[in-house]
Amino acid sequence: MKKVVTSLVPLVKYLKWIPNALTLGNSLCGFAAILHTLLVYDPSNVETSSSIFAFSAFMILCAMVFDAFDGYAARLLNAASLHGIQMDSLADMVTFGVAPATLVAVMAHRLSEVRSDAFILVWCLAAIYLGGAALRLAKYNVHAMQEKKSSDRFSGIPSPGAAAAICSVIFLFAVEHSDKNSMLKLISILPWYAAFLGLLMVSTIPYQHFGKWFFSAFHNKRRLAVLILIIAALTGEAIWRKNYPVWTIAILVNGYVLWGLIASILVWVGLLKRVEDTHI
Repeated sequence: MKKVVTSLVPLVKYLKWIPNALTLGNSLCGFAAILHTLLVYDPSNVETSSSIFAFSAFMILCAMVFDAFDGYAARLLNAASLHGIQMDSLADMVTFGVAPATLVAVMAHRLSEVRSDAFILVWCLAAIYLGGAALRLAKYNVHAMQEKKSSDRFSGIPSPGAAAAICSVIFLFAVEHSDKNSMLKLISILPWYAAFLGLLMVSTIPYQHFGKWFFSAFHNKRRLAVLILIIAALTGEAIWRKNYPVWTIAILVNGYVLWGLIASILVWVGLLKRVEDTHI
């Protein structure tokens, strides 16, 4: 028995690299999204602008799978460390900070063909989003290094949630309204929405920790029922429309964003009970 345990020690050592590998997968998805977005400036590229932006948004959404599981893998393998926390925040800055801001700015610049002086406004709005993500992730690092107790709620919307809100809207319009007029309507609103999300990231509005909610759903009957309904809605739309369930995804993600704000207003007017147990 002792020999078996001894033989597994090197394997366990390498298994502890799995969380870092998942974090790298997160950052590589963000890097791929940025590079693919820039293909709209390549005259030899045969893809339409809407398909390029849709794929970039999809890559950011894929990164959220890596982001959801790297922390879980670290806890499962007892491999949590300050090095992993720093890596996670750096990856999140690329994927959920730089990539969505670049996507919004390039869409506005490429599709609307605005003048350089008018593009300054779009740049500033995208910069608000980027700055919000940077400030939020820096606060998260400080919180983690101080070893404060974690909870089921965030103070301010997490950067993956903000990125998902942008990507879900882009993906919806690209699939449903790929013509230029529809995309022009989108980019007249999207930079403002990105700036709004940037402000939400540095706000104190409580938001549910979706990762913990998801993994706890298997031990909570009510949450499990909600999770089954979500999966049924996604599957039902995909089968009914014979396409991606873009409407369900957009409603769920942006409903998550707006519900945090609405719930805070209801708490302020006294219609809901305040939730104090939050963390960065």
